[in-house]
Amino acid sequence: MDMGLTAYEKRDIALRVPEWDARACVQCNRCSFVCPHAVIRPFLMTPHESAAAPSDLPHVPARGGAAQGYDYALQISVRDCTGCGSCIQSCPASALSLIPRKASKNTPEQWEYLLSLPEKTDLFDPFTVKGSQFRQPLLEFSAACAGCGETPYAKLLTQLFGPRVYWANATGCSQAWGAAMPGIPYTIKKNGRGPAWSNSLFENNAEFCLGMLLSDRYQREAEKLRVEALLRAVPEGSLALAARAWLEGFDDAEASEQTAAALIEELEHCSSPHAAAVLQHKDHLSKKCFWMYGGDGWAYDIGFGGLDHVLASGEDLNVLVVDTEEYSNTGGQSSKATPMGAVAKFCASGKKGHKKDLGGMFMAYGNIYIAQVCMGADPNQLMTALREASSYRGPSLIIAYCPCRSHGLHCGMEYVQEEMKRAVEAGYWPLYRFDPRKEEPFVLDSPEPSLEYFDFLRGETRYSSLEKTFPEEAASLFAQSRENALRRYARYAALSRHRQN
Repeated sequence: MDMGLTAYEKRDIALRVPEWDARACVQCNRCSFVCPHAVIRPFLMTPHESAAAPSDLPHVPARGGAAQGYDYALQISVRDCTGCGSCIQSCPASALSLIPRKASKNTPEQWEYLLSLPEKTDLFDPFTVKGSQFRQPLLEFSAACAGCGETPYAKLLTQLFGPRVYWANATGCSQAWGAAMPGIPYTIKKNGRGPAWSNSLFENNAEFCLGMLLSDRYQREAEKLRVEALLRAVPEGSLALAARAWLEGFDDAEASEQTAAALIEELEHCSSPHAAAVLQHKDHLSKKCFWMYGGDGWAYDIGFGGLDHVLASGEDLNVLVVDTEEYSNTGGQSSKATPMGAVAKFCASGKKGHKKDLGGMFMAYGNIYIAQVCMGADPNQLMTALREASSYRGPSLIIAYCPCRSHGLHCGMEYVQEEMKRAVEAGYWPLYRFDPRKEEPFVLDSPEPSLEYFDFLRGETRYSSLEKTFPEEAASLFAQSRENALRRYARYAALSRHRQN
């Protein structure tokens, strides 16, 4: 399967596109962070690169001590933009505005020039909003809806882990926009490396990911035996030093990537048959990370048994659940993630039961890293959770809130990130982290609810429509839903205080 084919589509569908005001920009990179289609990106340029840039390319001196001496540019690929406006609404400095497509000063020449430059990935911490966006997104220009709540999470994972990730994708919306043949949005870096993406059945995604992990483990162990045989044959010299360094960093993802490159360079200058045997399987020298990805229909419902089995295994793999609280890909049917009072297919008079507490259920095991996150509410908490989950030598589960167009946001899909924030402020979606490595593992990251719960519900058609069609049901279900949300927050707050004390 060819990667990155969406880069050649150039649909040019946006009537209005973002325009950057370089003078007002604070260079926080939040606009790029939330962009569902990776069409707006920051770049750092050396003085030489700035001098060689197209004369009409806007840029300003970069901010931040680490970037002193560099220039900063924010570029938009207008031919790939959907005009959703998420970047505009997320900008804290009003440095972006939507203008007619024909009035845009962003050109393909500017975009191609900036893409041709070497990445500057070592100046800022990649596990920050700003630092992550200087890494090339390996998910771009997908077929997702304008303003999609899922793709910013997936895009972020490719920026943090993409070149070494094995990605098991459950069938659903994430597979529909992630593998719409022939438009494949997953792409590769200049060195040809990118995520290894695959999709199996809807109901066995967790088992599929576990199978990939076990397969890679056995192949890496076999490669380790080959390197040890090489060391016995060539015990001295630079090749031996490189082999020993690789063995020492065998289980370290960051270290093995560097030591593998150094070992391969030495092996290519060695005529030993042992060296040839190692080179034949060089793809298994670097340690991979394993992520499974899917929606609530998979994780809460059809694939829950498999997810439970795999997380209980204790294996070092990671899960990202993009929770839209319904079966988004097949028409908005109710799932076990659908909250009480929500209108969806199969519950036209409002969901009668409570939402399944996926994170709370898996906390009972005690050895699974768990976080509930919300990009628009607290991006720093999201980055902290991803850092902790990736470093945990065991199973991890990240549950991410994702507004969907089928929710019927009254404010419009350009306010997806704001809707995420409102969900947390109302106590509808609490943020927390559970880290088994810590003596007191549970941390509640949400502040006390400050937004009236009913005001949040009435901002979405999936709730407000119930008041029109079944007003008595709405009054009863909304009251129960609010009471349940407050009790849940109080329970988490008590648990957090208990842990801290």
